[in-house]
Amino acid sequence: MADMGDRANTLYFGDNLDILRHKIPSASVDLIYLDPPFNSNADYNVIFKEQTGQLSSAQIQAFTDTWHWTPDAERAREEVLTGAAPNVAAMLDAMVAFIGRNDLTAYLVMMTQRLIELHRVLKPTGSLYLHCDPTASHYLKIVLDTIFGPTNFRNEISWKRTSAHSDTVQGIVLHMGRIHDVIFFYTKTNQAIRNESYQPYSQEYTNNFYRHVDEDGRRYRLGDITGPGGAAKGNPQYEFLGVTRYWRYSKERMQALYEQGRIVQTAPGRVPAYKRYLDEMPGVPLQDYWDDIQPIGAQAQERLGYPTQKPLALLERIITASSNPGDVVMDCFCGCGTAICAAQKLGRRWIGIDITHLAVSLMKSRLKTMFDLEPNKDYQVEGEPKDVSGARELALNDRYQFQYWAVSLIEAVAQEQQERKKGRDRGIDGIISFIDGPNRRRETVIVQVKSGHVTASHIRDLKGVIEREKAAIGLYICLETPTRDMRDEANTAGFYHSDLWPGPNGDHRWPRIQLRTVEDLLSGRGFAIPPRPVQFKAAERVSAQPAATMPGLWTNATTASAPDIFDTFDIAPLDSQDDDEDMEDVEDDEDVGEDAGD
Repeated sequence: MADMGDRANTLYFGDNLDILRHKIPSASVDLIYLDPPFNSNADYNVIFKEQTGQLSSAQIQAFTDTWHWTPDAERAREEVLTGAAPNVAAMLDAMVAFIGRNDLTAYLVMMTQRLIELHRVLKPTGSLYLHCDPTASHYLKIVLDTIFGPTNFRNEISWKRTSAHSDTVQGIVLHMGRIHDVIFFYTKTNQAIRNESYQPYSQEYTNNFYRHVDEDGRRYRLGDITGPGGAAKGNPQYEFLGVTRYWRYSKERMQALYEQGRIVQTAPGRVPAYKRYLDEMPGVPLQDYWDDIQPIGAQAQERLGYPTQKPLALLERIITASSNPGDVVMDCFCGCGTAICAAQKLGRRWIGIDITHLAVSLMKSRLKTMFDLEPNKDYQVEGEPKDVSGARELALNDRYQFQYWAVSLIEAVAQEQQERKKGRDRGIDGIISFIDGPNRRRETVIVQVKSGHVTASHIRDLKGVIEREKAAIGLYICLETPTRDMRDEANTAGFYHSDLWPGPNGDHRWPRIQLRTVEDLLSGRGFAIPPRPVQFKAAERVSAQPAATMPGLWTNATTASAPDIFDTFDIAPLDSQDDDEDMEDVEDDEDVGEDAGD
């Protein structure tokens, strides 16, 4: 098996299929979690609509989860048919023939390619958890069964992701409330890592079954110690405390337990029982229905504002169950990085992959806030431009991704791509906020990014945006060197006067419009603005070590106090669970009871 070595703890920007094929060795990953986005909110009539291939590319972009049958999907299908194992090729061919060429099959074709690679990179002791909703889960299970083998399917976990609700506000609907996600759990072989975890007993169960309290305040219940099956099962028969039975223990062992106070007789002539303490019981073994991990509510401290964010506790449970400290955890649809943050917290190594610089930027911010980790120092970031030539290449390939990357250099909040698609760019590529004034009001900094030819008209346009938005400062990032006319135009904008913050020259004036090239930012020559809080909502910290909230690119920065220390998720008690004979009360019938155990 390969060892990821220094390649673990790495964020990759790019198409996860290419990265899996060219960067990740076979049998090198211990645990894979993936939450591949799909347009599950679309009407089924749209999802199953036959397509001609003339729609936009199926590549996933930030905050979009729509796949379409395009020439890319057709080429992917042909690649699987000609290069995959015969059973996988036959499965996919039949599925496309049955369902047709549409959004759903485009998604399934692309996922088949990736699941083939994920199976390859997984160690024999590894596991995979695929998170989805019921829209496509049944089709994905067919794909997973074909690639991993049906005997390696372990569980279909249902996670209750929201409380009961009614969809009648949407009009006339026939479906019942949709409140759960599906998580498929597969292993590569029968040698997979498995760490048993337990959930607390419910209060109702505790009150009903552990209703006795001893002189030390410990709750306990009484369990059966008779030998089931009698002599046929090899259980000894003897008299103990005036009662003759087949017992679970030898006479010597029974006497020792009695002397320890673990064997009690509630009344003369009654069958003795074993005293089982609640604080010695591990709890209820983890089941496949998870309703004790709450979704991230609108006011939750953990909430970062990313639309597909999952609770940290959910990923901690998965990682704890199927990996050990030091193992490598991978999430190839990283989003806001909950899986890699959970892996970091639990002492695992990790690999995160995402196709948008917006997501990579958010993950870097989250790792900084939670663990005080610096990119390319404490972990590696691959796929991002390292110099001006790399920035030019990114701009040529995808100007929106260039804008997201450039905005991330100054840790601004990027304007969402959806707004641009709807024609709502409004001359704003990023936003930075800070607090100023005697009433501590919120002030705004507008960020514009230009990848092509630059002129003084751009600066005049930026001045107009600042006036329209009533912003304090405007920042202009470009690839090309600004002209003298551009600098003169910027100088005419004057200064923003701060009540609270001394400016770069010691007074309270900050240049209202500032120009920097990408080369400036990469070399450490940043903008000058008043101190600001973390631009992405701060993730909860997991250590008390303080961290500066200002990036190194800023001048005249002051350090804000660190966020609160991470507060571990409380897991609500499970409901009463009486699935085996060990959960039966024995005190009402002297001949029936639970295994006493040692």
